[in-house]
Amino acid sequence: MSSAQPAQMPDSARATLRAVVERAGEVVLGKEHTLKLALACLLARGHLLIEDFPGVGKTTLAHTLARVLGLNFKRLQFTADLLPADILGVSIYDPEGQRFAFHRGPIFTQVLLADEINRATPKTQSALLEAMEEHQVSAEGETHRLPEPFFVIATQNPHHLIGTFPLPESQLDRFLMRLTLGFPDRAAERQLLAGRERRELLVNLAPVVSGEQLSALQTDVQRVHASDALLDYLQNLIDATRRSNDIAEGLSPRAGLAWLAAARAWALLNGRNMVLPEDVQTVAESVIAHRLQPARGATRAQLVQTLLESVAIP
Repeated sequence: MSSAQPAQMPDSARATLRAVVERAGEVVLGKEHTLKLALACLLARGHLLIEDFPGVGKTTLAHTLARVLGLNFKRLQFTADLLPADILGVSIYDPEGQRFAFHRGPIFTQVLLADEINRATPKTQSALLEAMEEHQVSAEGETHRLPEPFFVIATQNPHHLIGTFPLPESQLDRFLMRLTLGFPDRAAERQLLAGRERRELLVNLAPVVSGEQLSALQTDVQRVHASDALLDYLQNLIDATRRSNDIAEGLSPRAGLAWLAAARAWALLNGRNMVLPEDVQTVAESVIAHRLQPARGATRAQLVQTLLESVAIP
């Protein structure tokens, strides 16, 4: 165990994380597991993709997370006529100064909600690549740093709906997790029908953590211990994707790092300072399913399930 690793997770951090999930659950009803996965994604400094049908609460989830984490939030509706400059910003000539001045676009925020990202063209989608990977924007030969922390929470509609453009693999790989919400259960839907308007609840939703606290929690995630045996297990899983006849392309090293980061965040959310195989398994589908290319007829979810069943825990 590293000397930098805390002996145990502080009660204050555990209480803070529990409060974040509970406060978010007041708006996003009946989706505690999904909320925890989304929070784990942001704690691991990742970007989040939420795919589902319109009207199930994708935008509400994104806005709720930004509010409870006390982060600046901007929403950008992606459409077929959206241009990269509409996201990044544009240089405009200033006649008084006789020079071009860069006017920052909506991407200069801590949380950018890229709503219905797959309704924009691939060229516009690719405008996010540098920002998501490097946390910066390059324009007119100059580099502009983005605020910290910086998260993209993107929503997309299922590919078979009219007017969508599939995200390329390079774009998908920038998202640490891809989640679905699904319909609420009967009890949660009854609360929705009988309760207050979600937008009204969002307006009155107070932050649970400060920027300093969020930064400290993200540092705690990096300190969560992963034993040699745990790393052996994760490597065996990654290697199995590369040898499988059912998978066209196995996981990359970057995907392996993302999987480990998500497992560390999930362990922290559950009050532990050590990663267990169960953490790796719990986050598996959300982290790797969108990175796997089926070689045959199996779905991505089936590939993940088969993978977890075929690799033994050391």
